[in-house]
Order: sequence, then structure tokens, then C-alpha cells
Amino acid sequence: MVDDLDDLPLSDLDENLIEGAAEDSASGEQDTAGLPRVLRYAVLASRADQSVYHRLAAEIETVCPGIAMTATWIDTPDAASGCALAVELDHRAVREDKSECRSLADCVRLISLALPRDRALGEEHRRVAGALAAAFRKLPQSISFKLAAEVEAVVYGWAALPVCAHEVVGAFQTPAILAAAMLGARMARRRITEAEEKAFARSRERLREADERKAARSDIDAAMPLPVPDGHVVVVRTDPVTMAGHKFKEIITPLKALIDVPLPLIKTPPLAEVRCQLMAEFGYAADVVDFVLSDLVGRPTVGFRPLLMVGPPGGGKTRFAQRLQQLLGIGLWRTDSSGADGAAFSGTDRRWSTAQPCHPLLAIARAGHANVLILLDEIDKAAIGRDHGRLFDCLLGFLEIDSARQYPDPALQTTVDLRHVCYVATANFIDNLPSPLLDRFRQVDFPKPTEADLQALLPAVVTDILRDQGLDQRWIDGLSPAETSAIAQHWRGGSVRRLRRLVEIVLRQRDGQASRH
Repeated sequence: MVDDLDDLPLSDLDENLIEGAAEDSASGEQDTAGLPRVLRYAVLASRADQSVYHRLAAEIETVCPGIAMTATWIDTPDAASGCALAVELDHRAVREDKSECRSLADCVRLISLALPRDRALGEEHRRVAGALAAAFRKLPQSISFKLAAEVEAVVYGWAALPVCAHEVVGAFQTPAILAAAMLGARMARRRITEAEEKAFARSRERLREADERKAARSDIDAAMPLPVPDGHVVVVRTDPVTMAGHKFKEIITPLKALIDVPLPLIKTPPLAEVRCQLMAEFGYAADVVDFVLSDLVGRPTVGFRPLLMVGPPGGGKTRFAQRLQQLLGIGLWRTDSSGADGAAFSGTDRRWSTAQPCHPLLAIARAGHANVLILLDEIDKAAIGRDHGRLFDCLLGFLEIDSARQYPDPALQTTVDLRHVCYVATANFIDNLPSPLLDRFRQVDFPKPTEADLQALLPAVVTDILRDQGLDQRWIDGLSPAETSAIAQHWRGGSVRRLRRLVEIVLRQRDGQASRH
């Protein structure tokens, strides 16, 4: 049987108490949950949280149930009803020996009192001020600085209300807790400004000291030579003077890997193996092979004096230089001399928008090691006009070891060490080359192959064609005797370029026949 009392409607007070209890329960996770009761209600009320009345009423009903004045206070939460309820709670604290009732009474006064402009309520204000101060002394150390500052403003603002109420703009019935929060914040404004200024001053002082320590370390580092392991060399060393200006940062972006960093020098491979491979492909140029490799004998790392190979076109000079670079395991930078000018090769000044380091330095940056090979192809075709600087003239500073050791790069505006760069030039004729340039090269005549060299040349030519086409030689059969014979009928020695074109025709013919079958 169901009791009929279960169906009775709830009163307004019951609904408020249930609502307040629910809100208080839901707020358990909030930042104010760890505060003493009077401070918790002070902070919530200073934030204009309207739920404080229902929450406090729910607590009163839990601790001291059945107080009729609670409903009156909830309906009209002013100073009169609040003080009446607080007095009743004080009496209950004595009669029932419940100290918790005094705490609830202080909270009721806290959120009910208006500005202290009525002398009759002065004692009520002092009672709340004492409760706030006592709770503030027990403030937990674990709360955040922000919440602690909020509590401090409310406590000291309430204490100052009796003498500073006239400074708070508000109506006679302005809640005292809101005025206390505003007044407390205003009282601390200059102290906050002073604290911020002190913090900024300390921060500036720490930054200044850090800059001084950094500058001192930089001076020490600059005075101490950079340790360089064996088989390495520092190509670019910077200093504060050369690093000044935003333009420098733009220029060094592609060079970061070699700025103040020891770069490796590629070790010399077994020369017997290199010679065997070169002789297999360039048997007709045996003297050239021995002439070039003789300068590498006894060197722990790859390096040789500038080399100039002179011979008729199509003899394989460029291909020989490329195969030499591949077998030595060093990087290659090819310069087409017919379209190059000295201004670009030697680098352009930092003042110009097109500022760029010299080409040998770019070659080192791309290869990642210091002894790269610069191929000056067809140097006899370089322009002789001086409008943009002659390539002939700018090369002189790179080909001498002493000047290359401290080459003044115009873009970096510092000296760079380029003495380990290897230079190979090719030319059909040398009649138009200036004598100062020729004096800096070791010259060797590069012969043309003859008909007798065909069998030695064909495998290398086929390999080059397949590599350029992105094909794997393992999937291609070698030239048949009939194909070799056909090529021999049309090539009687001379240009390797012409031989390559003949081999390409034969391979295309083979592919065409295979597709038809």
C-alpha cells in the first residue's frame, strides 16, 4: 500500500533546498571545494553566484532542520531576514552545542549584509570580518595563487568597508560582499603593479646576465681553435662580424651543414682497382689514365692538381672525368664553360639581391665533403667579354693552393678553405686560353679511340645508355655479333658520341623487332 503522503506536492522551500543540495554536491570538484566554509561562500558570492542562497539553505536544513526563518530568508534574502536567521542559528549553537551553527550564521550574515552605512549593523559586519580573518589564517597552502589572491581581496576588502564604503560606487542596498571584492582588488592594484615591475626588472637582469655569459662563452669559443679530427677540414669559419645582418641568415640557409663544422675528406681508394676499371673502358687513353692517377699516389685522401685534358671533340674527355669521379667516390659539380661567367662562378656580393656563394662552396655543401671535383667542360668556349667577369680570370684564385686556402667569398664576406677541391677541365684547343690559366693546369692530350678499341668501348657505352634510360643492365642481353658487326661497319674510330648514337639505333631496332613478335 502506498502512503498518500508520497503524492503531496513539494513546497517552494523544499524545492529550493533540494536544488541547493544538488548544486552544492555538483560543485565538489570546483576550485573552492577545499576552502573553509565562510571563505567558500565569500568567494562564490563575490562572483555573483546566485546559487549560494540555495546551497547555504540546504546546509542549514541539514545541520539544523526545521528552522522556519530559513524559508523567509530564501524568499527575501536581505539584511533583516538574514540577521534574524543568523541570531537563531547562534541560539541553536548554544542550546544544541553545535559549533557548526555559528559558522552557518556567519555565512548568512556574509551574503545578506549590504554596505555598512547603517550603524546598527556595525557589530554584524565586525562579526563577519573576524570570521573571515580567522578562516584566512587557516587558508590551505595547496590552493592556486589565483584563488588565494581572490580570497585575500575579499577578506581585506571586507575589513576596510567600514571606513572606505564611500569609495565604492553603489546603491544603499549593494551587497557588502560584492563591494568588499571590488575594494580589495583596488587596494592591491599598486602593490600588484610594483610586484610586476620587480618581476620584469629581475627578468631583464637575468636576460642581461645570460647575454653576458653567452658573449663570454662566444669569446672563449672564438679564441679556442675548433677541434678538427684527422681526415677532416673546416671549410667555413664564421665570426660575429661576418654573421651580422639578416641577409647573412638567408645566404647560409643552404650552407648550414658546413658552417663551423669539420667536413670529411674522402679517402683515396685502391688505385690499382681504379686503374683496372679505367683501362677496361678507356684502353685507348692508357697514358691519360696513368698520368692522372700518378698524382694520387701516396695521398691518404683524394686530391690532385688541376688537370686539363685537350683533344678533339667526341673523344670521351667528359665521360672520362665523370667515371674518374665515380670511381674515386667524390662529388661532382659540372660547369658548362660556354654559358658560365666569372661573376656567378666566383660568387656575388652580399649587397645584391642575387647574392650567392661561389660554386665550389655550393659543390661542397651539396656533396657533404670537402674534396669534390669541379668539371669545367669545354673551357676553351668560355666567353672572353668582361661585362660579367671572365671565367678565365676568376679561376686563378681557385687553382692556386695558397689563395684557395683563404678564398674571400663575396657572399659570406669571410675567407673559406677550398684547397681540397679538385679541378678537371676539358678543351678541344688551347690557343685562346690565357697563359696564366694554362700555367696552373697539368695538361695531357686525350686521344680519340680507334676501330681496334670498339670491343672495349661497347659495354661501357651500352651501360651508359641503359643508366640514362633508367634500365637495369641485368635485364638486357649484350650486343650480338651481328649487331656488333653492323656497328663496326659504320664506325671506324673517332667520336665516342657518334658511337653512342649508333648503339642507340641498334637497341631501338632490337626493341622494335621484339614488340612485333
